[in-house]
Amino acid sequence: MEQKQKIKTVMSRMTPQSASEATLESGSYEIHYIRKESVFYFVVCEKGYPRNLAFSYLSEIAEEFQHSYGNEVNKTTTRPYAFVNFDSFLQKTKRIYSDKKVQDNLDQLNQELVGVQEIMSKNIEDLLYRGDSLEKMSDLSASLKESSKRYRKSAQKINFDLLISQYAPIVLIAFFTVFLFWWIFLKG
Repeated sequence: MEQKQKIKTVMSRMTPQSASEATLESGSYEIHYIRKESVFYFVVCEKGYPRNLAFSYLSEIAEEFQHSYGNEVNKTTTRPYAFVNFDSFLQKTKRIYSDKKVQDNLDQLNQELVGVQEIMSKNIEDLLYRGDSLEKMSDLSASLKESSKRYRKSAQKINFDLLISQYAPIVLIAFFTVFLFWWIFLKG
């Protein structure tokens, strides 16, 4: 309730000149927000939750909301609870971002990426020191870009594999139950 009250206070003080994204400290929590179009998106996280993940979550929520309800936001005749169907997307996305395995995998990928970046920075410094051509530096830059694309695809694959491992057993059991029902009651 305390965090909810602080969010209401923040909203009452918002102006068009307010920052489009910010983090506010609130006791043992942090309140992150972004503004897209005329809509504010808030998330309350424990201190220590990675800030980039919180803003990634908010961006994903904002993108989906704009995609689903973008043309209804500014209508003055919007009925109460018009966006209640959006809750299922919120809950699904919240589960994904609160899953410890995902955070650990992203942290590991970020550490690997930082390591690659440090190595590439050192290599570029060495090239500049030796006076090698700009063409070689361009090749190294392209290589770094390709490496970052591979790491991004790897992170997406890890997230997809995690979703499959979470929901595949449920889908299989449901399919088996429907098949068994069909076999017993509808086939005969």
